[in-house]
Amino acid sequence: MGDKIISGFSKLSKKEKISWIQKNYLPEEVDLIRILSSFNHSDEDLQLIFEGFSENTISNFYLPYGIVPNLMVNGKYYAVPMVVEESSVVAAASSAAKFWLDKGGFKTKVLSTTKLGQVHFTWNGPVSQLRDLFEELKVKLIADTKELTLNMEKRGGGILDIELRDMSALEPNYYQLMVSFETCDSMGANFINSILEQFGYSLEAFIENHAQIKEQHRDIMIIMAILSNYTPECLVQVAVDCPVEQLSNACTSLQGADFADKFSKAIRIAEIDPHRATTHNKGIFNGIDAVVMATGNDFRAIEACGHTYAAKEGQYQSLSHCEVKEGHFRFWMDIPLVLGTVGGLTNLHPLAKLSLNILGNPNAEELMQIVAATGLAQNFAALRSLVTTGIQSGHMKMHLTNILNHLEVKGAAKEAAIDFFKDRSVSFSAVRAFLEKYNKAE
Repeated sequence: MGDKIISGFSKLSKKEKISWIQKNYLPEEVDLIRILSSFNHSDEDLQLIFEGFSENTISNFYLPYGIVPNLMVNGKYYAVPMVVEESSVVAAASSAAKFWLDKGGFKTKVLSTTKLGQVHFTWNGPVSQLRDLFEELKVKLIADTKELTLNMEKRGGGILDIELRDMSALEPNYYQLMVSFETCDSMGANFINSILEQFGYSLEAFIENHAQIKEQHRDIMIIMAILSNYTPECLVQVAVDCPVEQLSNACTSLQGADFADKFSKAIRIAEIDPHRATTHNKGIFNGIDAVVMATGNDFRAIEACGHTYAAKEGQYQSLSHCEVKEGHFRFWMDIPLVLGTVGGLTNLHPLAKLSLNILGNPNAEELMQIVAATGLAQNFAALRSLVTTGIQSGHMKMHLTNILNHLEVKGAAKEAAIDFFKDRSVSFSAVRAFLEKYNKAE
């Protein structure tokens, strides 16, 4: 193992980190410095900002930054930035956005913006006493965090409620403080965690010093104080609807009623089969994650919450739903989204700021609605392909460019391949076969 183990890596300079990786983990023919330097930003100050986002940074990793035009949400038009590396995602969302333009677009509403956090603790006293003293405890908790909540309260946010949860039937002496918050236009992670940690200190002092609590019941342990990324009450609803006959232009192979019937059955399958639901919801997050990333928000938190919400009934199922009733088609989704438009990367990353500018500098609630609409658009496009032409037809055509780039095909050969596969199935082997014939002919 020898030199492949290192202590103090984080203390090395950027150049020293690169040299160590080159020496111990790469063959000599790989020029790591050249590769990494080609992805560094030419603006040194901006590069330092990027390097400050994480630890042990040695370069940048690029992803495509695309735009979905023509997305109409509540009568307002948006050009939506998306950061995603998967072929056909941006094209599919763009196609769905355009399809719904003359049918009223996407209708959305924010149902709630409540975020949650927890203080997890153990206590060996009777729960009845804790409940009797709980209102007094709440007053102390709020008073002890007044300085932390002052600015948020001025913006209309703050602590909404504090609930005591008895979890001792599942784990001996285990309790929670479940705390709900409003954080306005910020995601609020740092705000929430600061409040919760102070709650932990205050709770500990309350139990240890309260005159009514007996000495033998003052043994409390704060296990952890942390926000929850499961926020089922931070919820936005998005829907599209139209008369069934207006779906006749959804594809060339099915009339409107037949398309609606097949589409709704595909949704129903995702509602009852977790295997299908997983892939179905992944498609929704293709759209959601891409906008979340483009705006500098936390796509991992969004994904974790969404998948938990999909299992809230006890079985993992589709996040989107469909109804065909009395000649009318409705496709909708309720989705929990915790997003921010101030603080964090939204203020630091130049492309995150640009994305918000392109979107008209929305507040958090408006951004929730844009993101939800993009997710439903992506889902509609994917399902439309699945129930008509199949997913590979469009996806592999979009993937053709990646195949040609992988094979380092350029110039006339690349143009000839693109033209050849306009009306043919695309696969790696098919592209190789075409290129072999093309090169022989040349």
